[in-house]
Amino acid sequence: MEKYQRSRPNLSRSTMAFVLAGGRGSRLLELTDKRAKPAVYFGGKSRIIDFALSNAMNSGIRRISVATQYKAHSLIRHLQRGWNFFRAERNESFDILPASQRVAEDRWYEGTADAVTQNIDIIESYDPEYMLILAGDHVYKMDYEIMLAQHVESGADVTVGCIDVPRMEASAFGVMHIDASKRIIEFVEKPKDPPAMPGAPDRALASMGIYVFGTKFLIDLLRQDATKPGSSHDFGKDIIPDIVKNGKAVAHVFADSCVRSGQEAEPYWRDAGTVDAFWEANIDLTDFVPALDLFDSGWPIWTYGEITPPAKFIHDEDTRRGSATSSLVSGGCIISGTRIDKSLLFTGVRTHSFGILSHVVALPYVTVGRSARLTKVVIDRGVTIPDGLIVGEDPVVDAKRFRRSPGGVCLITQPMIDALHG
Repeated sequence: MEKYQRSRPNLSRSTMAFVLAGGRGSRLLELTDKRAKPAVYFGGKSRIIDFALSNAMNSGIRRISVATQYKAHSLIRHLQRGWNFFRAERNESFDILPASQRVAEDRWYEGTADAVTQNIDIIESYDPEYMLILAGDHVYKMDYEIMLAQHVESGADVTVGCIDVPRMEASAFGVMHIDASKRIIEFVEKPKDPPAMPGAPDRALASMGIYVFGTKFLIDLLRQDATKPGSSHDFGKDIIPDIVKNGKAVAHVFADSCVRSGQEAEPYWRDAGTVDAFWEANIDLTDFVPALDLFDSGWPIWTYGEITPPAKFIHDEDTRRGSATSSLVSGGCIISGTRIDKSLLFTGVRTHSFGILSHVVALPYVTVGRSARLTKVVIDRGVTIPDGLIVGEDPVVDAKRFRRSPGGVCLITQPMIDALHG
């Protein structure tokens, strides 16, 4: 890690971060009915995209572009409210780039590379020396300056961010086969028998969807790809494999640039892309020593901060006590005579008397009625849980009424609640 840190001052100020935030996130089911995956809520206050953006901000990058596509309104509104502090007079920029048929009237973004290709004129107007391509839908803390320094020192055409995973779990990813110098000698998409890391036969390197290029090199490559018949215009499927074959591609290991406080034992990276993974990643934050430290003031996760009063807990009787243990409770919440255990409540959640919430992820402005008992559930934004509703105790009944995941998590949306009375 040290050998990359101080190769050149202000590398980040010569870089534009281009965040790909158009993903549908269909495996999150109804959580992405109204919002793209990068706009899904996470951790009590944030959206998933805030992690990539905060990493860029904290790494010193002051030119950021975000490409949006599917169900983008919630995401664009969040970006406008929470990320509007960049100033042109300080050589800063923050551009939101919806798929707006700028190149041709019948063309939306056709792949991750095409999303960048369609905005080449905007990139060139800022003239960054380097391009950092980021996925907008993963949860992690990373100092991109270290990856940029490695890219410059290695003389690579592309540097690919990679995460070290158990070898047989890597079959769900694009996997890098590297030599001892970290040069990528083969890129394999979702292999049945993933290649091992040098010196670590039970580990493999999976792509994080993070790439560093020299800007001029990237633009030339994208223009060539745009005219290639049969190309899907995608970084993982077309651009990176082409450089592996014909140029110099180098792997950057996430552990070298992962930002950790004293509380975090292992490098933390999550793709909260299913209901089970989303629930688990949020509930993990309630652990005594969570795997991800959101309280690290040295690497803050920036977001849109709503003005809310403090959380409030009321009633103190044996069966009617407003209390929370091993939980995160956000501003604007009123816990009225409800027992909360190992749960995460977003802004403005209101709960009523005699209720019990255990292992619950409640998105903003949920209301929970009196005497409700909820266990292992995710509740979408703005849902009103009726009085006396019991979820998480009878899997057969739950599966008939709500979306029950393979891991036994119930996803509850307002239309599902409305159907109970239909």
